[in-house]
Amino acid sequence: MSFSIDIREEAGVRSLHFGSDWIQGSMRIARPWHLELDYTKEMMASLLLRDDARYPRKVLLIGLGAASLTKFLYRNYPLAKLTVVEIEERVVAAARQFFKLPDDPLRLNIVIADGAQFITENSKTYDLILVDGFDEDARPGALDTLPFYQMCRARLNSNGIMAVNLLGRSRGYKSSIERISNSFDDRVLAFPSCESGNVIAIAATGEKIEIGLDELKEQAVAMKERTSLNLLPMLTRVEQAQSCPGGIFSL
Repeated sequence: MSFSIDIREEAGVRSLHFGSDWIQGSMRIARPWHLELDYTKEMMASLLLRDDARYPRKVLLIGLGAASLTKFLYRNYPLAKLTVVEIEERVVAAARQFFKLPDDPLRLNIVIADGAQFITENSKTYDLILVDGFDEDARPGALDTLPFYQMCRARLNSNGIMAVNLLGRSRGYKSSIERISNSFDDRVLAFPSCESGNVIAIAATGEKIEIGLDELKEQAVAMKERTSLNLLPMLTRVEQAQSCPGGIFSL
């Protein structure tokens, strides 16, 4: 790949860029384990949806960026084994040098590969799949196709969840939601777009998820106490957008 990798710092925040103004990931230097960007926080809402103390144990992350999601899970879910697939080796090097990517082969497996190809050729299954991969022009390429989402569905365990970062700015994201919906038997929900224009889609397999918003808020409070991640503003936006008829989050 020909793009340059740029590291920029402003007001205590270090950001990763692929030769453009698009932010590929950020880290507050004083709090390297915390999630800085709103969309990364919203991708972690998937952790509220399974009432299982052992969830998640096996996680696949496609796209490393500044390693924000990887570090959050590594720090706060010590029983989880993480596999990260990143197509560009220089991004891994930058994450190690500038963004405090942990070096722990027992819990964190970094694979240099194309994410779509990896999920097709690898038969392992996961509790949680997080998709956040874009090129220098903020295009997801093969990571936003029907075959890819179908393979993600096949690689999830019986009660698995997939969270995808979709950029909602230009062409919109409805066609992406349709592809995910086709792959997951209509079990997909898009959160209302956050300020950056990112839209997070959550899809699920296995047992139907039906959780009252009040219960989700209680779980979010517990998560905030445990990890410092505050998902209450996101849940308020979901409530205001009337995404949960009758106050029930259903997926």
